[in-house]
Amino acid sequence: MAGFWGSRKKEREELAAADADLARNAQTALVEADERIRTTSDELVFAAAELGNDATKDLRDALDAVRTHLQEAFHLHQLNHDEIPDTPEELRTRNARIMQLCEWAGALLDDRTGAMSEAIARARRAPEIIARVRADAATLRTRLPHARDTVERLAARYSDHALAQVRSNPAEAEQLLGFAEHSASVAERRRDAGNREQANMALEAATESVRRAETLIDAVETFEVEALRAESLLAAIIEDSREDIAVALREPHSPAVSTAIGNLQAALAALPAAGVNTDPFEQLSRLREANSGLDAAIAAARERAARPIPPLEHVRHAIDDADRQLAVARDVIAGHRGWIGADARTRLAEAERVRQDLDRALGTSASTAVTIAEDDREPAMAHARRAAFLAGEALQLAQRDIDQSRPQNPDSWGGGPGWGGGGRRDGGSGVMGGLLGGLVIGSLLDGMFD
Repeated sequence: MAGFWGSRKKEREELAAADADLARNAQTALVEADERIRTTSDELVFAAAELGNDATKDLRDALDAVRTHLQEAFHLHQLNHDEIPDTPEELRTRNARIMQLCEWAGALLDDRTGAMSEAIARARRAPEIIARVRADAATLRTRLPHARDTVERLAARYSDHALAQVRSNPAEAEQLLGFAEHSASVAERRRDAGNREQANMALEAATESVRRAETLIDAVETFEVEALRAESLLAAIIEDSREDIAVALREPHSPAVSTAIGNLQAALAALPAAGVNTDPFEQLSRLREANSGLDAAIAAARERAARPIPPLEHVRHAIDDADRQLAVARDVIAGHRGWIGADARTRLAEAERVRQDLDRALGTSASTAVTIAEDDREPAMAHARRAAFLAGEALQLAQRDIDQSRPQNPDSWGGGPGWGGGGRRDGGSGVMGGLLGGLVIGSLLDGMFD
């Protein structure tokens, strides 16, 4: 019996010690939370000076919420020390609630201040960023003559339809660079005048303009490389298609197989003669569609066990074609973000997902795989062709959006000649509208260009 009472006494002592620790921790947490409110209030003042009141609204709202809930914590602490006796359970419950409120307050303020730290650091580095914007714009301007020469060189080799993706890129990039330099000057003036919020928004516009101009210039060089690659790939696919027709003629015929063979032969016959300006991307798409139709017809005509394993070369051609289609679609959409709608973006995202599924299925990068197991070749080709098809659709939809968004009247922006008294190049007149719509800087821009 003595052992039982001794055990209960030990438990009570341990519980009392735990309650004393909890009370001390609650007091410490309450002091730290109160100090955190005071220091964060000081940080809010500096943040508002750097970013403006609108940009710091989340932190201000968080501070108000923390102050409100911390009043409850102070009230609970006061109850613990008033003249009314309390039971150990009541003290324990109040101290636990104080700890909970203080931990929540610290987590909320950490989240809000952490989200603003990058913006504050960027605002404080505004002079450095403005200088970098101007330097990057100057560097990109040196690349514009080469980009124009490249477009002229491509025009002698490829059709107007093929060049529609990049023909106006140098002119659009030049206008974006002019807008970036102007926005940087506006940001500098607004900052000197003490209007930090407008200065930061103008600086964001300048940074984004330089980024988009670089994308457009890079797209011209990427197009030239991809067009040469497409021509090389086209020759290989033509040879593969002829081999496919020869193989198909030896297969058991069905109406679907005969139709698919006729379609592929027609696609081969429609290829232009040497020396004619062509669109290698469109030719590849037509051959790929006809080739896919033949493959599907043959597969349906055979029994599953008798279906031949796709040659490794065919699989690699399909993967290369998918990568090329993705690269072109990605560049076009990235260079015209303000004009591209949801359909084109969705097709590109789905194409990227299918291409990533292919890498995951093979356990390595499909574009660099040395060999592909025979059992994996047919699924790999299906994934590659699906990705290429979706990327081709994305490119077509993106071109449709660009054509619909670009004003038909070259003088519709500004009512006359462009900055500096010069005229605008073909297709560049809608850049400002696309940029402003993408950046969403609101009514600030009404006075930015005064």
